[in-house]
Amino acid sequence: MTALFALATSLLWGLADFGGGLLTRRLPALTVVVISQGAAAVVLGALVAATGGWSEAGPRLWFALAAGLVGPVALISFYKALALGPMGVVSPLATLSVAVPVTVGLLLGERPGPAQLAGIAVAVTGVVLAGGPQLRGAAVQRQAVLLTLVAALGFGTVFVLITEASTTVTGLFLALFVQRVTNVAVGGAALYGAVRRGTPALPAGGFPWGSFPALAFVGLADVAANGTYAVAAQRGPVTVAAVLASLYPVVTALAARGFLSERLRTVQAAGAGLALVGTVLLATG
Repeated sequence: MTALFALATSLLWGLADFGGGLLTRRLPALTVVVISQGAAAVVLGALVAATGGWSEAGPRLWFALAAGLVGPVALISFYKALALGPMGVVSPLATLSVAVPVTVGLLLGERPGPAQLAGIAVAVTGVVLAGGPQLRGAAVQRQAVLLTLVAALGFGTVFVLITEASTTVTGLFLALFVQRVTNVAVGGAALYGAVRRGTPALPAGGFPWGSFPALAFVGLADVAANGTYAVAAQRGPVTVAAVLASLYPVVTALAARGFLSERLRTVQAAGAGLALVGTVLLATG
């Protein structure tokens, strides 16, 4: 069950990141974050009200609040990096986020078996190769690398915090709602400051209403991924859940291949195959 939820996380995050990167080519990253996370907050608020999630309020929500403070920094950095591209710069480095929850899991006493250790090594190597690392080039590419490293650290921290934010399904809805409201508040404050400094919040043509469904999808996919990851980490070893969830760059690369006709190089195809082998080892180890 851990493997299933973690793989669902990688699918959702991969699609959300692909959509967020595309949208950031047309809209400021802060605007993408605020609108997409705002849409997710509205849906989560309705779920909390419908399930009586307010009864789960307690000290654990501080973890959700902290995740909400860190999340916007990671998302904005990652969306900017994806917009700068190419995705071969961004995707493989994003897998470094797995280091944070894996380290925490090891410190808490988790000890993966030999097959799982092999799976971790194979899966991470496969994801890096699937991204087709392209670290040489112009200053824009170096900026994309730096932004992605910041995002990876932030995502890894959110992994850990959201796992600790709840112990029940209704509590998870509440925790994710608090996280999203905090995301919107932090992102909105940053967007307001940027506008005050003269940075436009919208393109010259005004709000692109045609992009709203895509913005909503990005926010909902992102919050669903947080939820499935929390379930995966609570039901099984964090080390396994984190590595399987970190396969999302493969999904991003495949989405770029399918929707943008970006050609997969030989090394990328080989990396995707290794990621699949690593997944099998982790799921059965």
